[in-house]
This record gives sequence, structure tokens and C-alpha cells, in this order.
Amino acid sequence: MFFPDTMQPVKTLIADDHALVRAGLRDALNNLPDLEIVGEVSNGPELMSALDNLHPGLLVMDVNMPEFEPVAAVKRILARQPELKILVVSAYDDDSYVTGLLSAGVRGYHLKDQPLSDLQLAVRRILDNGRWISDPLVNRLVQHHTAESSKALELTRRQREFLYLLTQGYNNHKIATLTDLSIKTVENHLTALYRAICVESRLEANKFANEHPELLSPPGLATAHPLKKGDSQYDGSITILLVDDNRRYRAQLGKLLNRAYPSISVHEAEDPADAYRLAEQMKPNLAFVDVVLMEEDGIQCTRRIKAISPATRVILISAYPDREFRRIGMNAGAIAFLDKKDIDAATVRHVIEDAMTS
Repeated sequence: MFFPDTMQPVKTLIADDHALVRAGLRDALNNLPDLEIVGEVSNGPELMSALDNLHPGLLVMDVNMPEFEPVAAVKRILARQPELKILVVSAYDDDSYVTGLLSAGVRGYHLKDQPLSDLQLAVRRILDNGRWISDPLVNRLVQHHTAESSKALELTRRQREFLYLLTQGYNNHKIATLTDLSIKTVENHLTALYRAICVESRLEANKFANEHPELLSPPGLATAHPLKKGDSQYDGSITILLVDDNRRYRAQLGKLLNRAYPSISVHEAEDPADAYRLAEQMKPNLAFVDVVLMEEDGIQCTRRIKAISPATRVILISAYPDREFRRIGMNAGAIAFLDKKDIDAATVRHVIEDAMTS
């Protein structure tokens, strides 16, 4: 049974940045007699304002909206309105994204490509104090949970060092000082570490470290020396692919790479098609890929390069850094996401060292 007849309709708020999608959700939910649609919003600030003013009992929302950081926002919303039930309706089906939102407190995760009847069933389940996950996600989440412990054993040397530094209570600035890295590079390493051990925060990473002390590696105990011309692991064997539709920037980055390590082989690709051809031919050790390309975005390009050459380590670069791009890019297989303005000789040396020795 859904609700006793004596109860008032549940006030429901819809959040999605596409008017057409909001209309579809509204039509589907209007068929449920125990709901009252009290508002629609299209971005993060509108959502927060509507929650304060309307006090809904149910929030049906997409998570890819302007000015909206989903996991942090969900935690903040539920801290203020713990009785609110949240159903995510999204096109994103990435495992880490789903588990992060479920851990943050959403009651259900529904994929947009599933039948309308399933959405109505999801709402009923959640309002009856149950939970909902779309069928295509269930088996993958079970496999994700089963593989969680084995992922921990795949940490790189640098990730083990960062895990140790987190247990010492160091902030990003202190870690940057100790490791001689930029703040942005430290943030990228921490993002990769969190993804590798399936956590969302420093607190959760520290808890993981306490449970797996054998994975900690204090800096200096296993530190690789910078690669030099003539090293057995380096001598003429490192191939780097630059994918950027700006010829001038490719030339600048290529010169920076060659100054850092004169013997590396740098190849340039102006568009994704050229990048795929070179990836197939060379199987590069490392690829720098711009997020914004002419015919295809760099995140799609990253996935394709990884499919062609799984051993290639991809670094996404952008003149317009964005948290959502970073999250999706790391999930696509990139090992780092760098702001173009922060790429200097020191950053290049550390990136190549980490990529080639981890």
C-alpha cells in the first residue's frame, strides 16, 4: 500500500536543467494521486532556495545541473532536512558516481532510459521507506563492492605515499611542500587516490588507511629518482602524444616536455581521428589530451585512446578547469586533470616521473 488515505499529498520538487525533461517527469508524477508537484528548478541555487521555501517531502532531481556539486549538496541538504527523500533521475551510470550519491544519502538512483512505469515504481518504493536502484545498475554495483578490496592492492607508489601523508593530518599545502608538487597536482593525486580506494573524503581515506596499514609508504622509502637521459627505463623508450587543436599550444607544451627530458619522443595530434591513428601506431606511454576539441570532447577521446592502447596513461588538460569535467575525466580513465595555466617544467617532470614509475 502506498499511503493511508488520511495523509496529505507529498509535496514534490523537480530539479533538472532541461525543461523538456522536467515536463516528462511532471507528467509521469502527476499520474500518482498522492503527490503534489509544488515546484520546478533548473540549477543549484534555485534548488537550495526552493527547498528552504517549499519544504518538500520528496525531491526528484538530476545531478548534472549548473552551479551544483551533487555529493556535497546532497549531504548539506540532508543535514538541514533529514526527513527529505531524494530520488536521483540521471543519465550517468558510472559506478563510483552512483555509490557516492547513495553513500551521501539519496534513497534511489533511476536511469533516464528506463521505462516510465519504473520511475513511478521507484517513487512508490522510496515513499514507502524503501530504496531503489535501476536494474542495469544492480549487478554492476555488486561487482563493484566485491572488487573494492582488490582495488586497494593496485595502488601506485605515489598513491601509497599520499595515503601515508593523509594519515599525518597534512593539508594540501603541506603535502605540496613535502612532495615538491604544485597544489593542483596534489589535488589531482588525491582525486585519483580516492577513486582507487572508493572513498569520497579525507576522513574516509584515513579510515581506509587504518584498516590497511600495509599499504602506507612514507615518502623517501620508495621514491624514484627523476628520469634522466641514459636511464634503462627511460633511454629513448618514452613516447608522448599531445592532443590539442591549438597548434601554438601543442608546440609550447612539446618544447616544455623536451626541455624537461630531451630524449623523449613527442608526437602531436590536431584532432581525435589523428590521435586514434597515432595511438594505434605508437601505443604511447603518456598522452596529454585537451578537454575541448573540435569534433569530439577530450573525455570521449580519452576513453577511445584507453580502448586502443590500455597501457597509455592519459592526462586531461584544460584552460577552463571544471569539477564535473574532472570527475568524469578521471572516471573515463585519466590519471590527472591539469589546468593549462599550472603546467610548468616542475609539473611536467613530476607527471612524467609518476606516470613512468608507478
